[in-house]
Amino acid sequence: MNDIRSTTRNANLHDAIGTTIFANARVILADRVMGAGRVTVTDGLITAIEEGDAVPSLPGAQVIDCAGDYLMPGMIELHTDNIEKHIMPRPGAVWPSVAASIAHDTQIISAGITTVYDSVSVGAFDEGDIRLKALQDICDALETGERDGLFKARHLVHLRCEICFPDLENLLQPLINRPLTGLVSIMDHTPGQRQFVDESKYVQYYKHKKGFNDEQMKVYMDERRVEQGLYGEKNRRYAVDLAHQHGHALASHDDATVDHVAEAVSDRMTIAEFPTTVAAAEASHAAGLAVLMGAPNLVRGGSHSGNVAAIELARLGLLDIVSSDYVPASLVHSAFLLVDQADTMDLPAAVATVTRNPARAAKLTDRGEIAVGLKGDLVRVHDHRHHPILRGVWRDGIRVS
Repeated sequence: MNDIRSTTRNANLHDAIGTTIFANARVILADRVMGAGRVTVTDGLITAIEEGDAVPSLPGAQVIDCAGDYLMPGMIELHTDNIEKHIMPRPGAVWPSVAASIAHDTQIISAGITTVYDSVSVGAFDEGDIRLKALQDICDALETGERDGLFKARHLVHLRCEICFPDLENLLQPLINRPLTGLVSIMDHTPGQRQFVDESKYVQYYKHKKGFNDEQMKVYMDERRVEQGLYGEKNRRYAVDLAHQHGHALASHDDATVDHVAEAVSDRMTIAEFPTTVAAAEASHAAGLAVLMGAPNLVRGGSHSGNVAAIELARLGLLDIVSSDYVPASLVHSAFLLVDQADTMDLPAAVATVTRNPARAAKLTDRGEIAVGLKGDLVRVHDHRHHPILRGVWRDGIRVS
């Protein structure tokens, strides 16, 4: 692991030396919910998990009475472009990147996310896209925040490679080995496939976004198809090979067909982000790829693009990871919704979709579960009629929200 990821500590947190005991909690473990228990964190790591509702008095230790609330692991977010909303909070209004990153971090940690892969777009459809202009600034700002201890959550970078972008190679090469890079995904937003198998949804989305008339929309779609033919396969090979060379986790994006999944398997990908059909999710799951779906899809009750509903995949036993995507607060909400709406999942299994499963898929073995020896990243949750209310967030046993 790179130095910036392994040695940085938030300047707002004192060194995690000492003991904190979380008592009288319903502790969500990997395989069960402890009806009443306590968790001890010493020097930033979980050192004990015990049954019982007693609130101990231990000299020198901070004791937190959870009053019967749930205690779950800090959540792991693999795919959120939330930072881009802070970089441009209003069309044409570009915010300073470090300030935007700090504001983003505040929103992330308050949602109970203690480790976040900030997804940045490597490539876009328009040369003037703010995501192209701000790409280096965002990566610089995230490194500054981690190095100087400005963040409360841990931040890593997810490079979302738009393979039909003509200059992808030149954009990707200097980013692939930056200190925070840890995840790469392969995207192709050409109309008529993957996310936009239904071209009418593509037209609806981009007409609204860009204010096109019918003729402008047709020209725009034709240009995207030409770019796919010229650059798609070449750029895919470059991005996949580069990711493997540097040992990064690799994800497919918006697979719609069994052939798409076969291509992902051939490229040794391990995560299937947002498969758009049941067939693609089934093939991904059978091949051992971790199937990731959006929490907004779960909370809203369906896909805004008209693709498969995440709850349908959950009921079929095909959902492994949930991502907040563009709404950080949706992550914990979705975990509790899964218990209500998918009879295939109990609470530990639902919580695993936002904690242990994403951690393992991203090769993070030191977090994502309440277990002795792992990081003391914890979230206290009050379940108000299955609308979870966060009552505290701890990183390394130190309260951060």
